[in-house]
Amino acid sequence: MTHSPELNWQSLQRLRRVFLESRPPVPDYWSSETDLHSYDLTFAQRIGWKWDYVMEELHLRGWDPPRGDVVDWGCGSGVAGRAYVDHVGQARARALWYWDRSPLARTYAIRRAREKYPSLEVHEGLPEHPTVLLISHVLGELAPDQVEDLLRLVLRATATLWVEPGTYEASLTLIAIRERLRHRLHAVAPCLHRERCGILAPGNEPHWCHHFAPSPPEVHTDPFWGRFGRDLNIDLTSLPLSFLVLDQRPAPQVPYGSVRIVGRPRIYKPEALILACDATGVRDYHLHRRHHPRPYQCFKKGSWSPIQIWRRQNDLITEIQPFHSGSPIQSVA
Repeated sequence: MTHSPELNWQSLQRLRRVFLESRPPVPDYWSSETDLHSYDLTFAQRIGWKWDYVMEELHLRGWDPPRGDVVDWGCGSGVAGRAYVDHVGQARARALWYWDRSPLARTYAIRRAREKYPSLEVHEGLPEHPTVLLISHVLGELAPDQVEDLLRLVLRATATLWVEPGTYEASLTLIAIRERLRHRLHAVAPCLHRERCGILAPGNEPHWCHHFAPSPPEVHTDPFWGRFGRDLNIDLTSLPLSFLVLDQRPAPQVPYGSVRIVGRPRIYKPEALILACDATGVRDYHLHRRHHPRPYQCFKKGSWSPIQIWRRQNDLITEIQPFHSGSPIQSVA
């Protein structure tokens, strides 16, 4: 993994403090192209891996991205737009639009996209009716009135893909947005249903809807990333995220028995305790090691799919099958 010698570690330290200490509304923090370049090679890469995780899950679910104008709102260095186009292909994007309050960020993101996709139209600004709206890591920077303005744009888009840090606060804010919009838009992911979010049920107050994206294996051996983790006090093994995908079109139907695992399973010697969500709610389920040694080992090693097909007897998992969109279908409300 090669990195430019122009990387500015002082810039990264300053940005890290802004991300951790500032409270909304956060003022524009891009002071130079050096900030954006350094960010694009580090923090933005980690955000890009979260977008990879979301896009791979949408592919697994059989979600068909609509063709049209793609808007990266609050774009920063533009990693969300590039990750989206990398996954769906340039033929799905009539044009890629970048919007950010910072002219520096808009200019940088547009240049990077044009360098990567010379045959794709790339514009600055907002089309009146975006086909796909990409929103990434903005909730910690927006005042309530700014969130309201953004939700009006969400309602104009055909599909919205929204990725945030996997914190308790960000998760509950995305859940509140889903609850406001779920009767007007279809919740595609991470939800498997359109019912009220099960996290909001009494007794689930300690839980939040968060997930973990994998880092590329080389991150754990590359000296550059080692320094990045040490100097900025960042855990390279963990990429927590919360996300929400909304669509004007109906969501793909899911196979009977589908569940969405929330967070990480808790591993004990005799069993794994797994928090999972479906249309009936969010609750813990038990997987006994003695009866299911191979799935248990997968959970223990962290090599499990977040969407699975289960058979259950009350809160006991009796059978696990891999999820795929071609399985027998159960329509969801």
